[in-house]
Amino acid sequence: MFQSQLLLAAALLLLVCAAYVFQPDSVFDFRFFGGVAVVFVLTGAAAIVPWSSFPRNWIALLPIIDIFAITAVRQGNSVLGAGLLLVFPVIWLAGYFGLVGAVVSVVTSSMLLWLSALLSGDPLTLNSIPGLLVLPVTLTFIATTTLTTSSRTAAQRGLLRQQADLLEVALRRARRQEQTLDEVLNAVTFGVVAFGKDGVESIVNRAHRDVQTQFGVPETSVELPVLYKPDRTTPYPEEERPFRRATQGERFDDLVVWLGEPGEHRVALSVSSRPLTAPDGGLDGGVMVSRDVTAEINAIQARDDLVASVSHELRTPLTSILGYLELALDDESLDASTRSMLEVASSNADRLLALVADLLTAASEKDQQIVMSFNQCDLAEIAAQSIEAQRLSASERGISIENAITEPVLLEADGFRLRQVIDNLISNAIKYNTENGQV
Repeated sequence: MFQSQLLLAAALLLLVCAAYVFQPDSVFDFRFFGGVAVVFVLTGAAAIVPWSSFPRNWIALLPIIDIFAITAVRQGNSVLGAGLLLVFPVIWLAGYFGLVGAVVSVVTSSMLLWLSALLSGDPLTLNSIPGLLVLPVTLTFIATTTLTTSSRTAAQRGLLRQQADLLEVALRRARRQEQTLDEVLNAVTFGVVAFGKDGVESIVNRAHRDVQTQFGVPETSVELPVLYKPDRTTPYPEEERPFRRATQGERFDDLVVWLGEPGEHRVALSVSSRPLTAPDGGLDGGVMVSRDVTAEINAIQARDDLVASVSHELRTPLTSILGYLELALDDESLDASTRSMLEVASSNADRLLALVADLLTAASEKDQQIVMSFNQCDLAEIAAQSIEAQRLSASERGISIENAITEPVLLEADGFRLRQVIDNLISNAIKYNTENGQV
């Protein structure tokens, strides 16, 4: 409001200066002087009075009074075109009060122009009539243009306000989602590192940072300078380091790395990585997840050590048992029943020794799978041996075992492993059978 009034006062000041230069007598005309004084007083009032505390319609008094003042200035000096200054209050009223303001400003200005022409005493001629029509028509077009522009501006302002509200809601939602994501990532017990396509990390959660800070990793880094392979002594080459591979778009699972120097506090991490794909199919960063598996690896190592120790301790007495069984079987004075029982014991001792050897192999070579030895074997003979070996435990519960295989069944298989399967089947059948039952 003050700016509109100030612009009018500035334009009027230029008009006063021009009048003082070209027509100094008109400056002292009471109508000219009074109109200028009113405009300047209104400018001061616009600057001093707190118009925001008044009803909105009270503001219309300023431009309406300006119209009267400008009309008076025009009457005092009609040569310098002071009537053109009516454009300022017309634009003000049309832009601020809409259609009502436009109509009031144009009608008031036109009526004052025509009334001043009638009261001036000059006769109306055909030459003076166009001059009385041009300015009102011009003011009408200006008011219409201002009204249209104001309506369009108000619509755009409303649209921008709606868009701003939507953006603000989206921004709050995004911030809330980001805060929730941060809280979730910091609540989990495994490390998470997210990075962009440039390889710069964007998210590093608390769990990952806590593990790294144990070894003095600075905030600007996500890995120790030296990482060790599962053997705990061989460092990973630069091109094989997990974060390097992840930033190159590799996908891998459960890559074990050891943090810390040998002989000091150490932590084992199982690292997995997944690349993120952009809409165009290119690499758009990725996510690397690490999990502390130190306790698991140490537990597996302790288990393997225990198995190896127990297996080694079992091997020595078993070898002795087999030796004495062989000596007993060499005695030709044994009756058939005793020899049969000793042969069963010797066979089972041989199998137990083979199982102990498997345990030792599994404990010493963790990644080695069980080797199967395929050759021709007789399923009927294997089943008969298994039945004979477990007949004693079955007879203790009165359970009878019937072998329905009467003919040899030759096949290519690992006889030792096949015997294990049959032993387990018969053992379970005896264990979960009823007293005096049958297998």
